[in-house]
Amino acid sequence: MPKTIRIDASVETCRWGAFDASFPPLAEVESGDTVVLECISGGPEQMPPRESMLAVHPALREVHAKLPRLGAHVITGPVAVKGAEPGDMLRVDIAKIELGSDWGFCGFRPLFGTLPEDFPYRRVLHIPADKERMVCTLPFGPKEGGMELALAPFFGVMGVAPPRDWGMINTKEPRAHGGNLDNKELTAGSTLYLPVWTEGALFSAGDGHGVQGDGEVCINALEINLTGHFKLSLVKGGGVNSPALRFPRAETPTHYITMGLNEDLDLAMKQALREMIAFICSRSNLSDADAYQFCSLAVDFAVTQTVNGEKGVHGKLKKGLLF
Repeated sequence: MPKTIRIDASVETCRWGAFDASFPPLAEVESGDTVVLECISGGPEQMPPRESMLAVHPALREVHAKLPRLGAHVITGPVAVKGAEPGDMLRVDIAKIELGSDWGFCGFRPLFGTLPEDFPYRRVLHIPADKERMVCTLPFGPKEGGMELALAPFFGVMGVAPPRDWGMINTKEPRAHGGNLDNKELTAGSTLYLPVWTEGALFSAGDGHGVQGDGEVCINALEINLTGHFKLSLVKGGGVNSPALRFPRAETPTHYITMGLNEDLDLAMKQALREMIAFICSRSNLSDADAYQFCSLAVDFAVTQTVNGEKGVHGKLKKGLLF
């Protein structure tokens, strides 16, 4: 019988900014079990002033005080999946996402974002979120009192441990292990497929986003605390050594998604396209030339994000068109 375990955010269960295959797992689960991860977001410079009415999660203040800052994001994990080894695939079904706070932040700072030359200063907005109505209220807009945006929460960071010979890596750059994908399609009800690079897979998540536009152009989405319910399933022999999966892929109720990541946006686009061609050919009788032309006719490609060092592009194939 599949089980569910919960891991709350704390100094003992969080890491600030790093993936590493040598990090010991917090727990080991069987394939098909669900892990509930409480995730917190933000550094001291993004917190509201203490006199504010906005409450800061106690674990976040403790993380700021006690954990070394190794990179960009506070992530919860890792969790090992029994029997996982390099060459396998980890299927991550995102069953449920819960808001963990009634506010989030969005900001930019010098030298970061898509237009650092236009905005060479620091700005942080603290944005209220209504958990019941699932909206946030921006302090600007066409009407007095600001404007509302519907929330569509997802985790910016979901990934397994990278290959051991990579050592410790920053959570900022998404790579073949997943990580900071910042793909707004990965809401509740979607599935992320990750190649396994080390024993146990070692899944972690964080960087909660309440809502984001494709591109995430200023460097932040609505950064917010989230709790995710992830069903972790192991597919033996389905990962890095299989032509079916060489890179993170995803699936929503309506679309199949491939991804490309590269410092050069053009090369990220080429990678997402090549991944889509390979995916189509693996699931149909189309030749690679057929699939190339079909992508030009029926697959949508979008810029996922332009702010993580490794830029992202994702391709979306509507379900039912081919298979």
